[in-house]
Amino acid sequence: MSTATAVAAPPPAKIKKKLILIVAVAALLVLVVGGGAAALLLKRNAGASDAEGEGEEATTPAAVRRHGGTSPVFVPLDPFTVNLADRQADRYAQVGITLEIEDAKTGDEIKAFMPAIRNNVLMAIGDRTAADLLGREGKALLAERIRREASRALGYEVDDKVLDARADDAPAQGKKTQPAAAATLPVKAVHFSNFIIQ
Repeated sequence: MSTATAVAAPPPAKIKKKLILIVAVAALLVLVVGGGAAALLLKRNAGASDAEGEGEEATTPAAVRRHGGTSPVFVPLDPFTVNLADRQADRYAQVGITLEIEDAKTGDEIKAFMPAIRNNVLMAIGDRTAADLLGREGKALLAERIRREASRALGYEVDDKVLDARADDAPAQGKKTQPAAAATLPVKAVHFSNFIIQ
């Protein structure tokens, strides 16, 4: 009976050989899969760098191309609630504003001068009537006025004649005006996130 049990159990040398073979096959499989993944990543990175060199404009967002290769910085302001200059009724506007600037350094300056900027923006909105602000033209003129007033609060010189002529005359006469070439000011654009007149 003891000979039957001895024959049924495989010898220890065969177990070691099978274990070594299984470990070797697993290691080889890991190397093949890892090598394939590395080759795929290298091929993808090489294709991306070729695309950057040949057709950079195709992969670069239009907003970045428009701003000279740098992404613009946006500084949201707290919402404004302002009484309007209407004399017949009490009207007010709730306006959300985001300033578009060139770089983060200007964003730090804006945060330092925020009380002056908010004051100038409140004044710019408060001397308009609801009729001035209802149309797209009126909002565009207000955005330009806010851009100039925010820049003025930062210490930049702004030509008041151009500002007053564009903001005061155009809505009253109903003329379509072409936006003037943007002066070199730290605030590049003003974006409204909400605009409610009541």
